Amino acid sequence: MSQSDAISLSPEEDIALAEWCRDCAEDPLRFVLEGYPWGEPGPLEQYDGPDDWQQQFLRELGQEVTANAFDGLKAIRPIRRAVSSGHGIGKSVLSAWIVDWIMSTRPNAQGTITANTFTQLSTKTWAAIQRWTKMCLTAPWFVATSDRMYHKDYKESWFCAPQSSKEENSEAFAGQHAADSTSFYIFDEASGIADKIFEVAQGGLTDGEPMLFMFGNPTQSHGTFHTAAFGTMRSRYKTYVIDSRLCRFPNKTEIAEWQEDYGEDSDFFRVRVRGLPPNAAELQFIDAERVRSAQMRSVAELSDTPLVAGCDLAWGGADDNVIRFRRGMDARSIPAIRIKGEFTRDPSVLTSKLATVLTNTYDGRSVQMLFLDSAGIAGPIAQRLREMGHRNIQEVNFGADSPDEKFRYMRDFMWGSMKQWLLTGAIDKSGDLEVDLSSPGTRPNQRQKVWLESKEDMKKRGVDSPDDGDALALTFAAPVVVATRPQTRYRQPTGPSAWQA
Repeated sequence: MSQSDAISLSPEEDIALAEWCRDCAEDPLRFVLEGYPWGEPGPLEQYDGPDDWQQQFLRELGQEVTANAFDGLKAIRPIRRAVSSGHGIGKSVLSAWIVDWIMSTRPNAQGTITANTFTQLSTKTWAAIQRWTKMCLTAPWFVATSDRMYHKDYKESWFCAPQSSKEENSEAFAGQHAADSTSFYIFDEASGIADKIFEVAQGGLTDGEPMLFMFGNPTQSHGTFHTAAFGTMRSRYKTYVIDSRLCRFPNKTEIAEWQEDYGEDSDFFRVRVRGLPPNAAELQFIDAERVRSAQMRSVAELSDTPLVAGCDLAWGGADDNVIRFRRGMDARSIPAIRIKGEFTRDPSVLTSKLATVLTNTYDGRSVQMLFLDSAGIAGPIAQRLREMGHRNIQEVNFGADSPDEKFRYMRDFMWGSMKQWLLTGAIDKSGDLEVDLSSPGTRPNQRQKVWLESKEDMKKRGVDSPDDGDALALTFAAPVVVATRPQTRYRQPTGPSAWQA
């Protein structure tokens, strides 16, 4: 029987498959080698099996399962794995194999799969699980939809599901138990997942044969993933540090270019190729401590401090349109406005919303200036708003020259101004804003100018577009003073230190 024929099974075939799964219960490597159509016509025609590091991982996982000798009654110590690596080594694929192995060999197993962003989870991690499950010998047993994988005959007791890793969703990780089976968690790109999520998940590791797997690039030098792979919790985990250069699948030409551009000892190369944490406190342009301090800080503003707003546009994509407000040092008091990109394919929707923002008052104050990302449809929207009588709007070209020679482009300048402001400013505790501010890294520049990582490069490594971060950064596009006439005045900036409002 081949995977392509596995649409339905006869009773004899079902028994034979169950016996094979029983024999693979302590041997995940055998499950992967025999359970997928390696070398057969189709997606795996050019492949003969897992990479060397994946085989080692699966072999050692099986050895620990055998040593634990779970009897279905007495709970055992959790199996914990942490893999820190460079890009492109096949972490999401390995996650899919683990899911198929556990679900196929452990009746009534229950699992939760998450990643640092919705994009990573839906388009890579969970998509890989769906793809490999369809190719697996046990495919006739399972249904894998966009929001759940379950056994056809035991939908309520034998399943796993993807979950958002946003901190406010932490309770979704609670209450998972399988006293006579396996409760398991998989964290993909774990370096970007909040500690609270890991804390809640620990409750699902108290009975049965529990398992927890972390995979990721070590982009941060703090947090649960870092302490598990390199820090104080390392003794509780079997850890792996995988260099992309030693793996079969990564793009070796691209890695060679990175080595030439950045240098082997650079933080960029350490994290994205060697699987090592950055030497600096953060790989990111804005460090996490700066963001946390701004979340806790109390500030007060003079009555004549102008209110400014920034709008980052998505235009019908997966990203959000975000409007954020700031009065001097206070970017907390007025909540952000979010509009899903899918709802704004009609420019009139955004135009109407922005007109409302420009007309309304917030805590008794009107917006003195709205800075609008000029990409895409911003021009027509701005023109329409001006036709409606609004003059307090300014388009900003992220790719324009920076007014400060220390920064390469206008976007870099605005983020640099915001980074400086965060030392004394106050922000809300939005998880989206926190992640956005600490997500962008920097690119090498021979002139030693600050040059932020592009949104496209961020998405390549599974990080969402920093919509909230860009919206707040836009409020630093130009100084704004209180208008003495209906039309707001503004002048060109001279540098980040000039910002007082």
